[in-house]
Amino acid sequence: MVNGLIPRRYAKALYKFALEKGNAKAVYDEMKVVIGAFMKNPDLQKVLANPFVSAADKQELLIAAAGENAENDYRGFVKLIIELHREQFAYLMALAYRDIYREANRISQVKITTAANLNDAEMDKIRNVVVKAFPDTTLEFSYEVKSELIGGFVIDVDSLRMDASVSNELEQLRLNLLRSNQ
Repeated sequence: MVNGLIPRRYAKALYKFALEKGNAKAVYDEMKVVIGAFMKNPDLQKVLANPFVSAADKQELLIAAAGENAENDYRGFVKLIIELHREQFAYLMALAYRDIYREANRISQVKITTAANLNDAEMDKIRNVVVKAFPDTTLEFSYEVKSELIGGFVIDVDSLRMDASVSNELEQLRLNLLRSNQ
């Protein structure tokens, strides 16, 4: 969770505003796109913090970061943070909004990491295990392949982790051997 006081306050205000207008989900979707833009281009933060870049350019940049069809609520929010010289917090505000929305709507982030690409049937089995374990929660899935797992998989649901990887089993075995030799 993002803990910055300024970003959290702005994100909370935007969430309440968007909720009143019935656009909270649309803004949430835009914030995920904005977060992705910042993650793909770390220099975006440097541009927003640069005092030599005009406010109009910063505003255009932040609106473009939300994608082609940025909603009016997001556009108004960007205009506000530019006017109040808070654009350097835009990324943290997007993260905070995402967290606020997820918490309010019981959405959990699920990351499935496997040692190799799995076919759809295998991924569905893993996904179904997670869905059954979290019945009253909306789940957003992401996938990653990491060959260093050697075999098996790791499932992260928010801050919970289930590690069924061969590399983890080998590490546990190594630690047990170390303990038994002391």
